[in-house]
Amino acid sequence: KLARDSKGITNEQLQEFKQAFSHFDKDKSGVLEVKEFRQCLVSVGLIPDIETNDEEFERVLSIVDPDGSGTITIQEYIDYMIQEISEEDSVDQIIESFRTLANDKPYITEDELRRELAPDYAEFCIKRMMQYDDPGAPADALDYTSFSSALYGESDL
Repeated sequence: KLARDSKGITNEQLQEFKQAFSHFDKDKSGVLEVKEFRQCLVSVGLIPDIETNDEEFERVLSIVDPDGSGTITIQEYIDYMIQEISEEDSVDQIIESFRTLANDKPYITEDELRRELAPDYAEFCIKRMMQYDDPGAPADALDYTSFSSALYGESDL
């Protein structure tokens, strides 16, 4: 039985995952070989193209195929896709929270962070957020979008 709804994915998304898997399972073996898996990730936009980003692909492969068997089952693929969608939602939710704290502005100020967050959290954010780069923004405007993506995505702060 396949994972469903526990992570908030729709039946449509589950069907899309199954269709993509089937499309790239060229030999209809029921598993994706590493090359097929890579093509599948490119097609759904999780890695940029077949040639580049070996480090990112190796990271993904180590998650999806931890035993190094060289094949990915449909369950492993679907579990990974659910995880990717859940992480995307998390980043979006964090950005939305900051946007709310910032009264719908695309940046947040140090004062707003200090007023809205516990002191430790406010200082954590202030130290790590980059300056919001816009001529019309105040001098202490901080970029919560790149901060949220870096913190909850794959990049380092």
